[in-house]
Amino acid sequence: CMAGLCSCGRNLLGVGHRNLDVHEVLLLPGKAAALPGDVLEERTGESVACTLILMYILCTDCWVIAALYLAWLVFDWNTPKKGGRRSQWVRNWTIWRYFRDYFPIRLVKTHNLLTTRNYIFGYHPHGIMGLGAFCNFSTEATGVGQKFPGIRPYLATLAGNFRMPILRDYLMSGGKCKAHRVKFALANVQPARVQGSECDAVVLTAEQGCGVLTSCHLSSADLVPVYSFGENEVYEQVIFEEGSWGRWVQKKFQKHIGFAPCIFHGRGLFSSNSWGLLPYSKPITTVVGEPITIPKIDNPSQREVDFYHSIYVDSLIKLFDKYKSKFGLPETECCIPLG
Repeated sequence: CMAGLCSCGRNLLGVGHRNLDVHEVLLLPGKAAALPGDVLEERTGESVACTLILMYILCTDCWVIAALYLAWLVFDWNTPKKGGRRSQWVRNWTIWRYFRDYFPIRLVKTHNLLTTRNYIFGYHPHGIMGLGAFCNFSTEATGVGQKFPGIRPYLATLAGNFRMPILRDYLMSGGKCKAHRVKFALANVQPARVQGSECDAVVLTAEQGCGVLTSCHLSSADLVPVYSFGENEVYEQVIFEEGSWGRWVQKKFQKHIGFAPCIFHGRGLFSSNSWGLLPYSKPITTVVGEPITIPKIDNPSQREVDFYHSIYVDSLIKLFDKYKSKFGLPETECCIPLG
């Protein structure tokens, strides 16, 4: 899979309900949803495999099954826009607990979430595949339902993932929905690891164009900073320097297609000393910060959006600094916001 500028990225958590459009969903009380941002990877390999399987079945004696499914697909096409169709049975599969223990992955709660409020979570960093976001908010392996009772999480991903047969139903069963239906306003806050300075640094790049904070103002949703320690460590990635041809290609893909190609590797299937696509067994700890109350403003100005954006970035940096030494990072590691 290819994800956004892989050592960086942002995911967003929002609210969802399967009978409503995602814009209306933000108005519903007591349901927090995971809306990973537009850099969340498109599952190209799985999409192709599912499509080929369906085409093969159409050419066999079981073609009726495939034909019935295609008819259902047409009827059910808009369900991802309405929050999807989650399944607690799928979210509670035993395999997710084995997945959790492989790294291991933990979810840390720092504040209670009121069931009378809406929430949008900003998940940082995205990493290569957003494994922490998936395990914590698309399954019950880390106990998100017990830690935040009365809150129903949804994980948002690229709309293209829901155009593929079979795969779309699996994604919805875990609580995933389309991300492009939500207006993002985190101003593309993207954490990236920088090496070689006096201290290692996580750089927050605030690009132009605010959308999530605008959604928070319009829907009166609280914004919650979330930092996942170890997300960037489970894969090794080739980092292209600013100004290099590789970074130029990534930015062009990010701008025009929605994701950036990257070069990365994990460990081999049978040996940790060989290269492969299996992620390294390194801890991922996801810390959910304190909600930031965003007032309801029908037509927020750019100044108001920028003001609350700065509050969000400050809260994210404080969350990072408070827990970095506890979860494996040195005290010299710092978070640097760039405007």
